[in-house]
Amino acid sequence: MSRIQLQYGMKTIAGTFFIMLSLLSCGEKTATDAEKDDQLPITGTWKLITGTLIEKGDTTITDYTKNTSFIKIINDTHFAFLQHDLNKGKDSTAAFSSGGGTYSLKDSTYSEHLEYCTAREWEGSDFPFTIEIKNDTLVQRGVEKVVSAGVDRLNIEKYVRMK
Repeated sequence: MSRIQLQYGMKTIAGTFFIMLSLLSCGEKTATDAEKDDQLPITGTWKLITGTLIEKGDTTITDYTKNTSFIKIINDTHFAFLQHDLNKGKDSTAAFSSGGGTYSLKDSTYSEHLEYCTAREWEGSDFPFTIEIKNDTLVQRGVEKVVSAGVDRLNIEKYVRMK
């Protein structure tokens, strides 16, 4: 084999090796990267900041940063919420409520199916909401209707993502 053939052969092998290495580095994502990409932007833990209820022409705005704390936890298939007073149940503001169930999300339509709730007459109800997520803020808006509880109102909730 001549020196020219040997040099050409080495360049071909080096070039092929470089191309293969480049292709391998562009290969599949790691499991962690793929999991992050597959997560819905709504998954996480959210703290309710304000709630606005509009019912029969009356508007009630609740600031959830003062006397009460309310969080919603959303994973890939289920949601849960927990609310309690900030005085550890030791005065007239004593309160605790919780609930959860499954949900679906398609585009900006987020629908909850409430399977568990401290207000038992709410169980089995479906609540369709329109959601908007900007940075770490989630706003959900929709009509809550529970005939057995006499509820028919527009509910607008503003959450921030907990870190």
